[in-house]
Amino acid sequence: MPLPPGQNARALRSPLIDPDLGYIAGQWVGADSGKTVAVINPATGEHLADVPNMGKDETLRAVSAGEQSLKAPTTIDQRRGWLLKIAQRLKDNKEELGRIITLEHGKPWKEAQGEVEYAAGFFQYCGEHIDALKSHPLKERPRNHDWTVHYRPAGVVALITPWNFPIAMLAKKLSAALAADCASIAKPASKTPLTMIAFFTLLAKLDLPAGKVNLLIGSPQTIGDVLCQHPSVRLISFTGSTEVGRLLLHNTADYVKRLTLELGGNAPFIVFDDADLDAAADHLMANKFRGSGQTCVCANRVYVHRLVVDAFAQKLAQRVKKLKVGNGLEPDTDIGPLIDENAFKKVKRHVDDAIAKGALRVVGEAPTSQGEWGNFFPPTVLRNVTKEMACVNEETFGPLVPLLEFETEAQAIERGNDTEYGLAAYVFTKDTARAQRVIRGLRFGHVGHNTGTGPAPEAPFGGMKQSGFGREGGREGLFEFVEPQTVPAL
Repeated sequence: MPLPPGQNARALRSPLIDPDLGYIAGQWVGADSGKTVAVINPATGEHLADVPNMGKDETLRAVSAGEQSLKAPTTIDQRRGWLLKIAQRLKDNKEELGRIITLEHGKPWKEAQGEVEYAAGFFQYCGEHIDALKSHPLKERPRNHDWTVHYRPAGVVALITPWNFPIAMLAKKLSAALAADCASIAKPASKTPLTMIAFFTLLAKLDLPAGKVNLLIGSPQTIGDVLCQHPSVRLISFTGSTEVGRLLLHNTADYVKRLTLELGGNAPFIVFDDADLDAAADHLMANKFRGSGQTCVCANRVYVHRLVVDAFAQKLAQRVKKLKVGNGLEPDTDIGPLIDENAFKKVKRHVDDAIAKGALRVVGEAPTSQGEWGNFFPPTVLRNVTKEMACVNEETFGPLVPLLEFETEAQAIERGNDTEYGLAAYVFTKDTARAQRVIRGLRFGHVGHNTGTGPAPEAPFGGMKQSGFGREGGREGLFEFVEPQTVPAL
């Protein structure tokens, strides 16, 4: 059973985070330099742990370990067994893993456990559908030959993940990479590495070949440069900002590497005048305030038909006022802290900018400074928001709901698409024909109709436009990590 709140990760002596090290070629290792990076609890400011600040030498060793593991191909059945075991071990350890997520990220413990279950779903799905990667003959006999299509592993792959979903983002990538028989190098965000260490503790107990999975913690630039330039790293899967995605495209161009990129979002949440307003408000609450609004798929711009905007704003305000902000380890907490001071300052800048340009505060206190509030930002709803405001053009990544108005279906489509991003969108209307027209017109990889739910392990997910390319989840996600090889035979 987990120990009570109020103790940091070292005091808990969790078997899932001891030692606080990286993992290369089947061994726990530190940084050659001896340098470390501190991990801080964003809710309390407590020092949780020191993790190694790895660099070039450790990255080269991890790539070499991955190369060696690829010399011994594994079978579909072996990989299926690993995937299903990982799924079960995640489920068995969801309370402990969830608590570690809460300590280093801040999200409520119950929500963090849900993230672990979500992560398990990707390994479960890949294990149950791995037969899609079996070699298969063509039914036809072109050029009078029998043909077979084989799915070969892409090679050594780099899996670079953000801090907002410390285990789910890796699960999306590693499940498909393992299914494809790739050798993986995982690079978590330095703000939330403890969850990854805990997960690798579980992986280390499986019969995976040495070098099949490797964990690097440290400088994103130094590690990233090696991964971009090393010829044996054939694919990089990255979730993060569009700015960094552009750098990866630039830095890998000379090496013709494959990339799968899930980048920034600026999701529109469109509520028509015939929508069920209570249902729309409930879904917006669940969508927007998960992870304190620090998700790429959460609503960033809420467009409400002018005939119902007053009623919708009132319903939303009633719900927001009931939210409890606090330490995620407290059982009644709905919203935890933002990840750090910079995140707090960005949300405050967006609110201040909107108010200065004419927006009205519907609900939410006005924090004077991060020092007064710590990393906790009060959930805020604004009215009279216009497209000139920063919160409409930039991804806020925080608990701010800006309400904008529209009148026509064409306006809803045009304004929804008025962004360089194309990750997720949401449409609420009882008119099925209208929904089909609007969804067809929206350029987003994921569009919810009368739901604010996000991606699922069974469905392909990814972005359009500058939100990236490639898909995670579903059969499409399985095929991102393989190279088809076509073989004609007599």
